[in-house]
Amino acid sequence: MEIITMPVGLQSANSYIIYDQAKGNAAVIDPGGNGEDILNGITSRNLELKYILLTHGHFDHIDAVGWLKDKTGAKVAIHKDDASCLVDSSINLSHSLGRESVQPQADLLLNHGDTIRIGDIELIVIHTPGHSLGSISLLADNAVFTGDTLFRGSIGRTDFLGGSMGQILNSIKNKLLVLDDNTIVYPGHGPKTTIGYEKATNPFLEGLI
Repeated sequence: MEIITMPVGLQSANSYIIYDQAKGNAAVIDPGGNGEDILNGITSRNLELKYILLTHGHFDHIDAVGWLKDKTGAKVAIHKDDASCLVDSSINLSHSLGRESVQPQADLLLNHGDTIRIGDIELIVIHTPGHSLGSISLLADNAVFTGDTLFRGSIGRTDFLGGSMGQILNSIKNKLLVLDDNTIVYPGHGPKTTIGYEKATNPFLEGLI
């Protein structure tokens, strides 16, 4: 599995292109803007974009969904509990900033335990609510893409609609910290980290382990 990290959009959210070079297939996780740059990263490697995968539905993670789908025909996938974010600017938070980010409806509604294949790459959907009702993490090999659930040294905000401090801590404790310590964490914002490093240093996780 190859991974390209691209900070995009107004909030510099991390968008990830993951791909199987041998099979020529790719997926993009959280295209929150800069659609042309993301597409260039795909086409310059002679890849076909199969899926647009969303860890949750806030505008800074979905703003380029419609543009990329129009250009590539890739299938859009989001957890069923965040599907309404794609089509409702008040739920995806863009309306509160004076913007109206409205995207196409999802082609696939995800649930915990679902798997998505990108060539020989298998992504496992882990439902990690707390930042939003439908927040997910995506596990592949020794990497987990955590969206706005777990960051290096921090955790996601819980003061938005559908957020819950109890839920996010439960998600982190029971679904992420149980992963191998060497698992690389690719968060929705900021630098990558590992599960072991967050166990040892993240102040928000004291008492969870």
